[in-house]
Amino acid sequence: MNTVKLNAYAKLNLTLDIKGVKNGYHMLDSLVTTVNISDGVTLKKRNDGIVRVVMRGAGSSSVLPEENNAQKAGDAFTAAFQTRGADIFIHKNIPLSAGMGGSSADAAAVIAGMGMLYGVSDMGAMKALADSLGSDTGYLLSGGLARLGGRGCEVELLPYRQMYFLILFPRAGIPTRECYAEFDLCGTPGARTERAAAELAAGNLHWAAKCFGNDLFEPAKKLLPAVEDAYLSLRAFSPLGVSMTGSGSAVFGCFESRELCEWAKSRYRGKCRAVTAKSVDPFNPKTKRNPFVLGAEEGRE
Repeated sequence: MNTVKLNAYAKLNLTLDIKGVKNGYHMLDSLVTTVNISDGVTLKKRNDGIVRVVMRGAGSSSVLPEENNAQKAGDAFTAAFQTRGADIFIHKNIPLSAGMGGSSADAAAVIAGMGMLYGVSDMGAMKALADSLGSDTGYLLSGGLARLGGRGCEVELLPYRQMYFLILFPRAGIPTRECYAEFDLCGTPGARTERAAAELAAGNLHWAAKCFGNDLFEPAKKLLPAVEDAYLSLRAFSPLGVSMTGSGSAVFGCFESRELCEWAKSRYRGKCRAVTAKSVDPFNPKTKRNPFVLGAEEGRE
């Protein structure tokens, strides 16, 4: 195998509860799902140990090489597994600074793709490598519906549930560090994730969606008022639930059907870019176990 092509899927935080700070990191309890917005990632083998990453689209020209998580992932993989390098091309579709895990998704795709190129099958080692690169990266190796704990590296995969979203993207992003710093000054911890996960497990999407929410929403709307404007615009369409993903700035509404999403999009008249999306499980819609959890013997059923 000399070439691998992958989709790097974005994620939405359906809930995000902050449970305190440990060793300088905010501890989270978050319900997340991947959605069908993705970056295209192509990897080709090299005969030397060099990893070269080229990115196009979605404002990626502003990403400095030393801050490029895909580059870091490729370099870390070759060092960890003593493989040769790769030429990596990434076509960006996931918006930057939107809270949808774009850079983490790219890093996860690079790790998975390098593993396929070079026959590395140690899932535990690849999960550990992904976790060292970012909070969502280990989760995005697998994607699907999941509950994240700790820094976001503790992953409990949940049975797949089809959901439909209208996502609004304000024109500006929100720096993650600034948003967390604002939360530390004035934020109030929530407790939504436990109930939302229980309602989804019982098949009650309507009640689960009422629990959707994000502890970083109040800090985010102080930093960028357009976040609250997007939130109120979505509320006007009476979705099942509305929230912000990550540290923003994207805000989403969860609807009962694709048709209702399209209806709301057709009537939206605000200044944000509006995109419809649906939840996806990149591997199997009947997920039961996470093959990247250390010690897990089974894969997906």
